[in-house]
Amino acid sequence: MSLDQTSFDPGLTEKYTGELHRAIEKDGSFNVRMSGAGLNNFHFYRFLINLSWPQFFLMILLGYILINSLFACLYLLAGIKNIVGGDARTPMSAFLSTFFLSVHTFTTVGYGTIAPNNFWTNVIASFEALTGLMGLALATGLLYGRFSRPSAKIVYSDRAVIAPYRGKTSLQFRIANRRTNTLMEIEAKMLLMTVSGTGDNHKRKYHVLNLERPSVYFLPLTWTVVHPIDEQSPLFGKTLSDLSDSQAEILILIKAFDDTFGQFVHSRYSYRFDEILWGAKFVPAFSVTKDGDMALELNKLNEVYEVEI
Repeated sequence: MSLDQTSFDPGLTEKYTGELHRAIEKDGSFNVRMSGAGLNNFHFYRFLINLSWPQFFLMILLGYILINSLFACLYLLAGIKNIVGGDARTPMSAFLSTFFLSVHTFTTVGYGTIAPNNFWTNVIASFEALTGLMGLALATGLLYGRFSRPSAKIVYSDRAVIAPYRGKTSLQFRIANRRTNTLMEIEAKMLLMTVSGTGDNHKRKYHVLNLERPSVYFLPLTWTVVHPIDEQSPLFGKTLSDLSDSQAEILILIKAFDDTFGQFVHSRYSYRFDEILWGAKFVPAFSVTKDGDMALELNKLNEVYEVEI
C-alpha cells in the first residue's frame, strides 16, 4: 500500500492553497481560525468556559473593575454631595468614594459607612444591586460549569518512535492519564496525513493506520500505541526523507470513559515528521515496589533508548 492510494477526508479538507503548517496544534486544537461569523454567532458563555483558568480569572477581575468603575462614574454624575460619607476633597478621593460605594452595592455588602441619600443615587444603586445579583449568579454558574465539565488530561510522549516490532518495524507513541481519576474503555485512532502538489495547489491525503491494539480496558499506567509497519501499511518502505517531502503528520484521536463523571472524554494530538525519532524504544515508566504495588513515573514518559532497526 503506497502513499498514493485513494484516501478519504476526515473533516480537515483535501485541497487547499498557500502554505499550511500542522493540522492539529500541540494543545489538541485544530489549526483553523474562523472569521466572518459575526457577533451574532459569538457564544459568550462557551468563550468563558473554554478559557484557561488564568485567563478566566483575569476576565472576571477586569469585568469586576470595569462594572464598578462605570457605576462610580454614574454616582459622580449624580453628585458626590448626594452620597453620605463621600470624600470630595480631591477628584481622586471622590472617584474612590463612589467606586467603593459601587463595590458595596454590587456585592450587596452594605457596610453603612457610605450610602446614597437622594432619589437619583438611590435609582443608580437599585439598578446596580440588580446587576450585581445577576453578575454573581453568572459567575457562580461559570465556576460550576468549569469544575463540573468532564475533560481528559491525557499526556502524550513528546515524540513518536520508529522501533523494532516482530522482526519488522512499527510506529509507536505513549500516553498516560495525568489525573487520578479512572479512565475505562480507552480507544485510539491514528491517521497518516500527507501533502502532495507544488506551488499554490496542494492536496492532502489521509490514510488510516491500523493498530496492534486499538483499545484497552483501563489506563492506570502508560499505554504504548503501536502501528505495525508491514506490507499493508502506508509507511512501509518509507524513510524520514520521504515523510519530510510529503509533510507527513500523524493525527491521533483518543476516546475514553470517565468513571467520575460518567461521560466519554476525548483528546487529540499529532506528530509531525520531524517529531518522529527513528531507531528508539521507550524506557519503562512503571515498576513494582517492595510492597508489591505498581509505581508510575510520569517523568519517564518521554525517555527512550537507541536500538537497531
